[in-house]
Amino acid sequence: MTEWSFLTNHARVLVCIAHDPGVRLRDIATKVGITERTAYGIVTDLTEAGYVVKDKDTDGRRNRYQIQTHLPLPETISRQRTIGEVLALLVDHDSSQPALRKRQQMPAL
Repeated sequence: MTEWSFLTNHARVLVCIAHDPGVRLRDIATKVGITERTAYGIVTDLTEAGYVVKDKDTDGRRNRYQIQTHLPLPETISRQRTIGEVLALLVDHDSSQPALRKRQQMPAL
């Protein structure tokens, strides 16, 4: 029997970044169950689409990511949702979490 997930690898990578904005590609790959090269490609996709902003940390050795939660999902589902609204369902985070630019309340579906 094949394994499957409700979330795409892109969504799963986004959840990893939301949990830890300083996460390494190696750790993303391990958590999601993909290669490091695939993790790099997904982070690049998310960055190029504007959903994630990538900056170097203070010593310039590691990347830090910031999710642009105000942006809408790329798909159109019943009502337009933002990345932040979906992440609020998937990630248990506090208001001090730096990876999420703007925390919004999730309206009822």
